[in-house]
Amino acid sequence: MTKVIGLTGGIGSGKTTIANYFKEMGVPVYIADDGAKRVMQSENIIQQIKLTFGNSLFENKVLNRSKLAEIVFNNADKLAQLNAIVHPAVKQDFEFWLLENKNFQYVVYEAAILFESGRYKDCDFIITVTAPEEIRIERVLKRDNTTREQVLSRMKMQWNDEKRISLSNFVINNSNLKIAREEVVKILKILNIKQNQS
Repeated sequence: MTKVIGLTGGIGSGKTTIANYFKEMGVPVYIADDGAKRVMQSENIIQQIKLTFGNSLFENKVLNRSKLAEIVFNNADKLAQLNAIVHPAVKQDFEFWLLENKNFQYVVYEAAILFESGRYKDCDFIITVTAPEEIRIERVLKRDNTTREQVLSRMKMQWNDEKRISLSNFVINNSNLKIAREEVVKILKILNIKQNQS
């Protein structure tokens, strides 16, 4: 039976970098954000978004994701409404993907809101990626066309590191990429030992 490793961390913690290290080591990785982008192109989801948020978010039938992000990241109720539409579809998408990768001992499910969405309950192990707040803010400012205030507001919408860590099996501090990569190697060794003992 394939074991699911949940990989999470706050915005700018470098989850994708860690996910890529797992990929390099031959572990299949599902990125929940990419899954959400895929399902949000389906007719059914588009209709639900139109009903909930209105047609003004669509330009030439294409969803303006940054307009939608602006709405939901400033309003917890709107975010909950969007999650209620997208999360069940992402869960189904992941289940299909898991079937395609059922011959692997481990797969990684990477999601920023692994805990907030309740998806952590479907994982066998959980890794939280951390980094100092200033490093995280700098990373997001470099990566996205956004402001410091917007980054801080998104951070407030997510769980803090202490809360995530309390429910995690492993923690990777991603301030130094070389050390973080070594942590991934260590975790895979530990998991393989556990697997051999069971």
